[in-house]
Amino acid sequence: MLVLAADAPQGEDPTGFFGVLAHAAEWFIGLFQAGATNFVGLLVGIIPLLIVLLTAVNALVRAIGVERIERFGEMAARPGIQWYPVRYLLLPVLSVFFLTNPMCYTMGRFLPEKYKPAFYDSSVSFVHPILGLFPHANPGELFVYYGIAAGITTLGFGLGDLAVRFLLVGLVVILIRGVVTELITARLLARNTRNEGVVA
Repeated sequence: MLVLAADAPQGEDPTGFFGVLAHAAEWFIGLFQAGATNFVGLLVGIIPLLIVLLTAVNALVRAIGVERIERFGEMAARPGIQWYPVRYLLLPVLSVFFLTNPMCYTMGRFLPEKYKPAFYDSSVSFVHPILGLFPHANPGELFVYYGIAAGITTLGFGLGDLAVRFLLVGLVVILIRGVVTELITARLLARNTRNEGVVA
């Protein structure tokens, strides 16, 4: 038999269909209350930190000079294996640190077309490993790092060690990805050139 909310004894929760509706409504509003609590935590915690970091990084870029940073990008475009670490390690790290995501990809404009896919691969692979030490670089995706960090802190470990290891592994990965993607791009460009020669 269906028990109406009005029929429920005073002080007791409704049961039946109306009880399910009441619990669903409580869950629904609780979801937004949890989001609001999280937002307030960000507002008094990470957002002021990000504003200060962005201000400091922008001041540093202006102090160094945009022209000097652009000249470094042109230097990284030189051919040869000795320029791999400059092109796929230093340039992506500096781009992500100074220009942040997604502006960091614009540094690829100084590279020849054959290097652009590999530079992009290196840069896009570094926007997460840098977050532990420099959250200003990709604040929109801090939830990835904080998800990992939550598990580490629950186990009682510190975040400093995690942040440094995350960064070091990221540096190795972006160099490998840059070199491999450059080789794949060169092979595809050579195949495309051969095919165009056959068609002509």
